[in-house]
Amino acid sequence: MLTDGFGRKIDYLRLSVTDRCNLRCVYCLPERYTHFSPAGEILSDEEVLKLLSCFAELGISKVRITGGEPLVRQGIAGLIQRVSKIAGIADISLSTNGTLLAKMVHELAQAGLKRVNVSLDSLRSERFAQITRFGKLAAISEGIESALQAGLSPVKLNCVIARGMNDEEIGDFVKLTEGRPLHVRLIELMPMGETGFFSKERWVPLQEIMEKAAPIEPLPVEAWPFGRGPARYYRRPGAKGTVGFISALSCGFCSSCNRVRLTAKGTLVPCLDASEGVDLRTPLRGGASRKDIQQLILSAVRKKPARHHMLERALGAGRNSRYMCQVGG
Repeated sequence: MLTDGFGRKIDYLRLSVTDRCNLRCVYCLPERYTHFSPAGEILSDEEVLKLLSCFAELGISKVRITGGEPLVRQGIAGLIQRVSKIAGIADISLSTNGTLLAKMVHELAQAGLKRVNVSLDSLRSERFAQITRFGKLAAISEGIESALQAGLSPVKLNCVIARGMNDEEIGDFVKLTEGRPLHVRLIELMPMGETGFFSKERWVPLQEIMEKAAPIEPLPVEAWPFGRGPARYYRRPGAKGTVGFISALSCGFCSSCNRVRLTAKGTLVPCLDASEGVDLRTPLRGGASRKDIQQLILSAVRKKPARHHMLERALGAGRNSRYMCQVGG
């Protein structure tokens, strides 16, 4: 069993396969951001598989494929298929902006993908285009529908809430869960990266988000959708889906955190908020043994902090210098 210095069981790896993205969401990346990593700095398929087998032997059983936008990586379905064959990996999920999902979802499902999270920050086409800068709501809607038809379950919709951006749509997001098995997750805005977007004025606290989502009723843990993560789940009376709340600032979830992150460049980051991590790519390319790599993993996990410090930054103490695409979302 893989545990950190605070006794938390670590069994979940968020694996970034690229730091590239085909959108530039206002809270995530600057509009003209181009500082993506050269191809030679990104882990190859073989390197990803070698590292994942080391993680699996240590107790990692759940892998979420992230980016950037993971579907822009060439051969992503083939990589997922190979990951699914690693002994000990029991669950593979994907976080995506949904732009390429419709045309790839059946191939991904056949490769072994079990479930998907799709970013959806507005239900209004013009506003969606403004938030994402390049996105088309119709394409994401088609992707969500195709995921349901392909049998991926659960299908979760990640909605980052910001005042003046989409906070008056909270009720509309929740309505999506009423007639279909969709699981909407309302996420507090976080101070990640120097985008200039986060501010105390744009931050909508958890309590306000919950009030705007009403009427909802809490769900017992056994009724939560698979892959619970940091969300706490509720349901509209009679709804087929659920409503989850993720609040890194108002109500931290660090005490139950079970995850670490591997960036596309092979850096193991023990916390989303961490400014540094442990380089696994260099020793791997230098011929390090499996035992050596696993010792580095164990060392990094032991250094996982008790909690993040996003709230302090939200109140004016600066921001994490890494963009979300660089750490793996």
